[in-house]
Amino acid sequence: MFKKMLLGAAMVGAALIGLQPAARAAESVEVLHWWTSGGEAAGLAVLKKTLGDQGVEWKDAPVAGGGGSGAMTTLKARMTAGNPPSASQMLGFAIQDWADAGALADLTPIATANHWDTAIPKAIQKFATFDGKWIAAPVNVHSTNWIWVSKAAMDKIGGPAPTTYDELIALMDKAKAAGIIPLAQGGQAWQEATLFDSIVLTTGGPGLYQKALIDLDPAALASPEMHTAFTRLAKIASYADKNFPGRDWNLATAMVIKGDALLQVMGDWAKGEFINAKKVPGTDFLCFRFPGTQGTVTFNADQFVFFKHGSSPLDAGSTKMATDIESPAFQSAFNVIKGSAPARTDVSDAAFDACGKKGMADLKEAVAKGTLLGSSAQGYGVPPAIQNAMADVITKEFEGQITADQAFAEFPKAIAAAK
Repeated sequence: MFKKMLLGAAMVGAALIGLQPAARAAESVEVLHWWTSGGEAAGLAVLKKTLGDQGVEWKDAPVAGGGGSGAMTTLKARMTAGNPPSASQMLGFAIQDWADAGALADLTPIATANHWDTAIPKAIQKFATFDGKWIAAPVNVHSTNWIWVSKAAMDKIGGPAPTTYDELIALMDKAKAAGIIPLAQGGQAWQEATLFDSIVLTTGGPGLYQKALIDLDPAALASPEMHTAFTRLAKIASYADKNFPGRDWNLATAMVIKGDALLQVMGDWAKGEFINAKKVPGTDFLCFRFPGTQGTVTFNADQFVFFKHGSSPLDAGSTKMATDIESPAFQSAFNVIKGSAPARTDVSDAAFDACGKKGMADLKEAVAKGTLLGSSAQGYGVPPAIQNAMADVITKEFEGQITADQAFAEFPKAIAAAK
């Protein structure tokens, strides 16, 4: 209820934006975002330089926190005060909420001129458009059903890349026996929910994932496959080290980079950390789809929205930023560093490493097969209230507060209460 009240207050602030004087210079952009880790900052630097080369001043407004919840709280406060940034990083259903409030600038002229409608997958467009208009510029397509593996640890224990859940468990057992932490995990709700997305996908395939975690079908939520998924979550949780609670995702990635842990289940933003640490795929680390999920991509697409200021819906600096984001040259340069696939499927993979090429090929495969599915853990499967309710149950189980049976029983109840 508090979140609804806060968003409502922010909507009032958004409605008052038109009354505020346009205090920003025409050739500047103030950008609110949560890209503060090493790999994320390196990717963002590409956008800063692209704009700087055009004479657009970048005013940084970072709010740390991998899931973006802190940034969204800051945004709501600023909107309530009638002091929005030029642009903000935003995900999924939150974009639709701000568009419904009438706070977002119309990007349709820019989108039409640059053919966004034919280059960007329809599953992404669902969140980047509202009422027939483009209201967000997708920067990338992060896929979340990856595992990132220490090559040194893998060489030490031996064994091929796991292709099934049982093979994954066997591999982690070998790591444990060798004195290597099997699973690098951060004890934060969004991280544990991201892991659960892949567990559901490998347990019941894209059909179960769609019905249970997106459609919220009661029969699917009560199915034996979902019970198995919760049982598997408890099993996988047993491979995390005892210091996982509260650990940030990039610190978990660092455990794999250093060879202290065998693997991490995380979106491909983790690859940006490896690249920032000067690590090479195939030599220092390995990238696999979560076993049993090849052919399906669960996604989280970072997007930027732009806010209306005064009588002008989009100032000169914001216009350049929105245009630059979707240029093929920027899409390539940015995503090579960030670890994600370009939001445009017409971008060449020539500059990408082996993991990047696989990510782009997997994206095209999923688009063709209709198995590009929004990550419920990342704001692209269900609205925020339901996303949070899901994550609350998942994290309680992962951290040992409830059993798998209890989580299975509580999960549909929490979803129903959040609707």
